[in-house]
Amino acid sequence: MLKVLIVDDEPSNVYGLVRYIEWESLGYEQPMTCESGEEALELLKETAFDVLISDVSMPEMSGIELVAHAKWMYPQLQVLMISGYNEFEFVRDAIDVGAQAYVLKPLKLEEVASRLTSLRVTLEKMNAIKDQTRELEQKVSESIRVAKERFVSDLIAGIAQTEEMLSSWERLLELPQMEQGLRVIVFGLDHFLTSGQEARERVVLGGLFRKTIDIGLSDLGSLLFQGQTAPDEIVVLELNASPEERARMEKQFSFIQEMVLEQYGSTVTVGCSREGSGWGEAQLLYKEVRFMMAQSRLIADGQIARFEQLDSAGFKDYRLREELMPKMVKLMEEGDAPGVSGHMQSIFDLVLGQEPISFSHVQAFGMSFLSELIRALKWHSKTEGEINILMWRRLLDCSSTLQIVEVLTEVVDRYMTEDQHDQLNQQRSLIRRIAVFIEEKVKENWTVKQLAEQFNLNASYLSVLFKKEMGITISDYVQETRIKLARELLQDPSVKVYEVAEQVGIQTSAYFTYLFKKIVGCTPQEYRNYHSKEEGRDKR
Repeated sequence: MLKVLIVDDEPSNVYGLVRYIEWESLGYEQPMTCESGEEALELLKETAFDVLISDVSMPEMSGIELVAHAKWMYPQLQVLMISGYNEFEFVRDAIDVGAQAYVLKPLKLEEVASRLTSLRVTLEKMNAIKDQTRELEQKVSESIRVAKERFVSDLIAGIAQTEEMLSSWERLLELPQMEQGLRVIVFGLDHFLTSGQEARERVVLGGLFRKTIDIGLSDLGSLLFQGQTAPDEIVVLELNASPEERARMEKQFSFIQEMVLEQYGSTVTVGCSREGSGWGEAQLLYKEVRFMMAQSRLIADGQIARFEQLDSAGFKDYRLREELMPKMVKLMEEGDAPGVSGHMQSIFDLVLGQEPISFSHVQAFGMSFLSELIRALKWHSKTEGEINILMWRRLLDCSSTLQIVEVLTEVVDRYMTEDQHDQLNQQRSLIRRIAVFIEEKVKENWTVKQLAEQFNLNASYLSVLFKKEMGITISDYVQETRIKLARELLQDPSVKVYEVAEQVGIQTSAYFTYLFKKIVGCTPQEYRNYHSKEEGRDKR
């Protein structure tokens, strides 16, 4: 049964809720009650509740302040606010601090019961998610194979390469020290998706393929980490294997190929990497093996591709064309200057890091690099075209590798500087126009979504841009703009306070007073009285 706390300074409301709501049938214990926010906070320090029902307007501590404190203490607490019709504006602030639902006075028991049912369902779902999370954590801890498979997948995807992540894997899997190196071995079913088989047959074949590899590798003494990265691909990490263990492993390559062909009529291509010195090399080793296997399949299916067969120059060109350059372009388009700098260094390390390397090869790379940037980034304006021609000529005039690197770096820096400058100016101009629009429409209740639609933007993106440029949220800017206008209007004694509230777009004088005091530090009437006195002194 769920625990409920009711907080209201009106005894009739509390009595009605306690007496006439069928709490037990709704899944709740008989509720506890308090008459003030201060009393409720003391009780919350001693007892955890599932649901808080609070009046918005109470003396001393308001319901909004109570909810803010209570949600800080118990983030999962579900909150139902009680609000009068003339206090409806307070509900927005209540929702901002974490309230899930509200009901208006006079209270309708059916509506309260309905809200309580919804809150109970929400809590049940949250608890179900917690239970499922605990169950998943238990399964992961119990199944070391599942954990190893995830480790292999993360490693070759580059996810587990940070020191922090590797450290967490070391604790979970009790990874040994890297003493004799690491090899990556990939088993791949040939033509798995183009064999004309039905989906059911492919599922069965994928399962049998894995079973065959499990059997083939079951009696090897070396430490193996195995993961099925796709229905037709299994990756094995061989760690700290002795020469004898490596020889035994390689004998299993042919055995697995023969078994799959004999039993299921499918061929298997196997790729075996060079020796790496640490976990951080696993991703690159895997890419090299995949490249070797692709090259082998061009000749015939069912081969064993070993690292001695790797076409280093071809692999380097492949990485530049298919991996490094597309990522470089993406980082430039996103304006990620640190990412671009680091990625450029990776590209230069790849191209220049192996000896011997001819100057003509580096110059050809430079021309290809510049060509790809011009094509992908669409530099087609007249000015850009002239600069690009100049860069072509400078590349052709280079007489050293260092000069080529300097020219390419200058090209990238020019794009990043100009692009970021243009984007920043466009964003600033747009946000300033939106701010002016808000000031002009301050009497109207425009939502962030409506503003975004007005300026053809995504609502979330607009919120982020506005906060970045103006330093405050759109909601806070609207409130501050309204209060700024209100301060001007309040200096005219002929305009009543409730009329000021209406003229700045706030529906009720109660919420206007609350918001004004929140921002200015005093009530509208106190503000008016103070300025009247100041004007009187000035006249004297």
